[in-house]
Amino acid sequence: MGGTGSACVSDDEKPPKGYTRYPEGKEPEHVDDKWDVYWRTHTVDENGKIIKAPAE
Repeated sequence: MGGTGSACVSDDEKPPKGYTRYPEGKEPEHVDDKWDVYWRTHTVDENGKIIKAPAE
Protein backbone atom coordinates (compact mmCIF):
# COMPACT_ATOMS: atom_id res chain seq x y z
CA MET A 1 0.00 0.00 0.00
CA GLY A 2 1.23 3.45 -0.82
CA GLY A 3 3.67 2.19 -3.46
CA THR A 4 3.50 0.58 -6.87
CA GLY A 5 5.24 -2.71 -6.06
CA SER A 6 3.41 -6.01 -6.23
CA ALA A 7 3.73 -9.57 -4.97
CA CYS A 8 2.11 -12.79 -6.17
CA VAL A 9 -0.03 -14.42 -3.49
CA SER A 10 -2.41 -17.35 -3.97
CA ASP A 11 -6.11 -16.75 -3.35
CA ASP A 12 -6.03 -18.68 -0.07
CA GLU A 13 -3.16 -16.63 1.43
CA LYS A 14 -3.09 -13.16 2.96
CA PRO A 15 -0.88 -10.60 1.21
CA PRO A 16 2.38 -9.77 3.04
CA LYS A 17 2.39 -6.80 5.42
CA GLY A 18 2.30 -3.55 3.45
CA TYR A 19 0.52 -5.14 0.47
CA THR A 20 -3.14 -5.47 -0.47
CA ARG A 21 -5.01 -7.26 -3.22
CA TYR A 22 -5.95 -5.43 -6.39
CA PRO A 23 -9.58 -4.26 -6.31
CA GLU A 24 -11.92 -6.74 -7.98
CA GLY A 25 -12.04 -6.27 -11.74
CA LYS A 26 -8.85 -4.19 -11.75
CA GLU A 27 -6.29 -7.02 -11.66
CA PRO A 28 -3.53 -7.07 -14.29
CA GLU A 29 -3.56 -10.28 -16.32
CA HIS A 30 -0.32 -9.81 -18.23
CA VAL A 31 2.55 -7.34 -18.61
CA ASP A 32 1.53 -4.09 -20.31
CA ASP A 33 -2.23 -4.76 -20.27
CA LYS A 34 -4.42 -1.78 -19.29
CA TRP A 35 -4.40 -2.61 -15.55
CA ASP A 36 -0.65 -3.28 -15.43
CA VAL A 37 -0.06 0.14 -16.98
CA TYR A 38 -2.66 1.78 -14.68
CA TRP A 39 -1.11 0.39 -11.47
CA ARG A 40 2.29 1.82 -12.40
CA THR A 41 0.91 5.26 -11.52
CA HIS A 42 -1.77 4.39 -8.95
CA THR A 43 -1.86 2.62 -5.60
CA VAL A 44 -4.24 1.78 -2.75
CA ASP A 45 -3.93 3.80 0.45
CA GLU A 46 -4.31 2.47 4.01
CA ASN A 47 -8.07 3.12 3.82
CA GLY A 48 -8.52 1.10 0.62
CA LYS A 49 -8.93 4.18 -1.59
CA ILE A 50 -7.24 4.21 -5.02
CA ILE A 51 -4.89 7.18 -5.26
CA LYS A 52 -2.22 8.50 -7.60
CA ALA A 53 1.10 6.91 -6.62
CA PRO A 54 3.66 9.21 -5.01
CA ALA A 55 6.58 10.18 -7.25
CA GLU A 56 9.57 7.93 -6.71
